[in-house]
Amino acid sequence: MIHTLERCRSGLTGTPGKRVYLKGYREFESLPFRKFELRLPIHIIHLQVRSVRFLLNTLRLFLLFLAFSTPNYSQGTIVQVITIDAAISPPTADYLHAEIQRATEAGAECLIVQLNTPGGLLKSTRAIVTDFLTAPIPIVIYVAPSGSQAASAGVFITLAAHVAVMAPGTNIGAAHPVTIGEQQDSVMMTKATNDAAAFIRTISEKRHRNITWAEDAVRKSISITETEALQQRVIDTIAVSISDLLSKIDGREVQISSGPHILRTKDATVVYREKTFQEKLLDILSDPNIAYIFMMLGIYGLLFELYNPGSILPGIIGVISLILAFYSLHTLPVNYAGVALIIFSIILFVIEIKVPSHGLLTGGGILSLILGSVMLFQSESTLDVVTVSWQVILIVVLLTAAFFVFAIGMGIKAQRLKPTTGSQGMIGEIGIAMTDLQPAGQVRIHGEIWQAILSDGIAKKGSKVTVEQVEGLILKVQLIES
Repeated sequence: MIHTLERCRSGLTGTPGKRVYLKGYREFESLPFRKFELRLPIHIIHLQVRSVRFLLNTLRLFLLFLAFSTPNYSQGTIVQVITIDAAISPPTADYLHAEIQRATEAGAECLIVQLNTPGGLLKSTRAIVTDFLTAPIPIVIYVAPSGSQAASAGVFITLAAHVAVMAPGTNIGAAHPVTIGEQQDSVMMTKATNDAAAFIRTISEKRHRNITWAEDAVRKSISITETEALQQRVIDTIAVSISDLLSKIDGREVQISSGPHILRTKDATVVYREKTFQEKLLDILSDPNIAYIFMMLGIYGLLFELYNPGSILPGIIGVISLILAFYSLHTLPVNYAGVALIIFSIILFVIEIKVPSHGLLTGGGILSLILGSVMLFQSESTLDVVTVSWQVILIVVLLTAAFFVFAIGMGIKAQRLKPTTGSQGMIGEIGIAMTDLQPAGQVRIHGEIWQAILSDGIAKKGSKVTVEQVEGLILKVQLIES
């Protein structure tokens, strides 16, 4: 800023820093003069310097805190871990596919799948194996904890992983289930077995595992422990925990979709991922027992609503249960002959209520329900494990028989009872003649006085009469002989 000193045209010059005005003159000329320096006290300057240093040190500490508290994901040092503890089903295949994508996007070094399964659907297993063989990151199968198994479809999944690891006290192998459902002939059984054997040979050859054992696991249904699996080159190592696993697979070279990859997992950060609510719900609905229970609940709810219109709640529960059952059945191999038998059994129960058959229709309904429940799901392969528990079947059959025989039966019997209110409820009631009935007069019934006409003869006052008919507000009565 330039300060000015005003000087009058008469030639007088003002003193720097002062302004001179001459009386009588109005015109002034501004001239520049030197700038003043602002000098602060030394203690104020020191205070400002200390404040700046304090702010800089605080910012430096904050940045160091962020550096140490934030995981270094950019260097590929994270390992994601998920858990599969159920039968292999379409929701399981979808869940694994989604987790592989999430782990890839997060830059994870590998995806560890902690596995414990009795088997499952071969179709879903093929989808999982395809995802494993084409995965852009290494997939590690860890059969754990102790007591777990990788049976049937679990064998295919374990062999397809880039690294296969088992915990002590676990086993792996095919567990041919007794097919509870539509029986397959020998030709179809042979075709299915040969197809599964070729599939597992392809996986073993791709992952350089024991091809002979893998084929025997399909054809001969053999199972082995973790120690035997390691000796026979079925798995890569045995680990007692996740940290032990990461230490043992560190430095191992695997072949992923983009080429060779060396695992660096020794100092990796482990991130455990849990299923979302939706994924848990879909996993529960894929259980054959849950699908069967929802289907029966839906049938019960709709029938109860039809027999008791206006109840509302049973109808709502029935519709929701049937929708959930339809979703579950959509994800499972359903045998429609079993569905038809279940529906036929319900029809027999309903007819038994309407037409007494001395228990024949009830017996036929129970037999049809048991057969339909057993045949509800059919196996596409001998490796598939899709059955309804016998305990669930027996409980549902007993409850269904009791529901129709007692609940609905008692409801219909109640509808057939003699009316107790209104004009129809008056018929058969006994009253006292308040006047002589010759034949007209008055009677008292239930504390009420009615006009009455005697159908035959004459009744004295105080005689007992019974109601035979009601015509408007007049009762036709009959004398009760003493």
